Amino acid sequence: MTQPFKLAIANGVAELVFDKPPVNAFTSQGWADIAAEIEALGRNDDVNVIIIAAEGRGFCAGVDIKELDADDSLIVRVNKGNYDTFEAIHRNPKPVIVAVHGFVLGGGIGISGAADIIIASECASFGVPEVDRGAMGGGAHLQRMFPVQKVRYMYFTGDMIDAREAYRLGAVERVVPRDQLMDNAREIAAKIAAKSPNMIALAKEALTGIEDGNLEDKYRWEQGFTLQAYTSPDSAETRRAFVEKRDANF
Repeated sequence: MTQPFKLAIANGVAELVFDKPPVNAFTSQGWADIAAEIEALGRNDDVNVIIIAAEGRGFCAGVDIKELDADDSLIVRVNKGNYDTFEAIHRNPKPVIVAVHGFVLGGGIGISGAADIIIASECASFGVPEVDRGAMGGGAHLQRMFPVQKVRYMYFTGDMIDAREAYRLGAVERVVPRDQLMDNAREIAAKIAAKSPNMIALAKEALTGIEDGNLEDKYRWEQGFTLQAYTSPDSAETRRAFVEKRDANF
């Protein structure tokens, strides 16, 4: 099975680029492959910094809802793939820069919220449609980016916020034109890659250790509610409505 990303390593910088048309929504196996690759990059002595970016219409639309609609028991594997991916980024000994464009949804929020630095194109927008997809999760990572009340507004309404608002709220380091996104990410990566790898690894471990609470524990708490949600007929109806391109009927 083809991996849902491309990988290149040069001058101490790894670029992992999502490439799963049409919207970079990943299956349970796809998430497992992404997690394994990011973890491996953290152990690779040729890599000092990791950039995660994407081809196509948007950065990441999250999980493959069609796969879950066909077999909702796969939610356990999807949950594990999501957890492992976000942990591989957050706990990675190497700094992770995320360069986003277009839509950043669901698992895309988890990736962004787990990262060290976010660069956004002017066309980027952030959202958590979990409630409308019959699931939970992503709140812990969203709250690492935005204030509590903004997170709750986004979660309850499903409304998106654009790159400029994300910048105003401090989640995004830079907002740049789409055609300058990777150049900006590479510029920052090169600056970090030129420093002592040992000092940067110590700095990341120290900074992660002083964060408020344990991100992985918080996300695991949320995932328990995803499993609870999947026992509800409403959850199945939201997925069926999404696949059939209609409004959900409660």
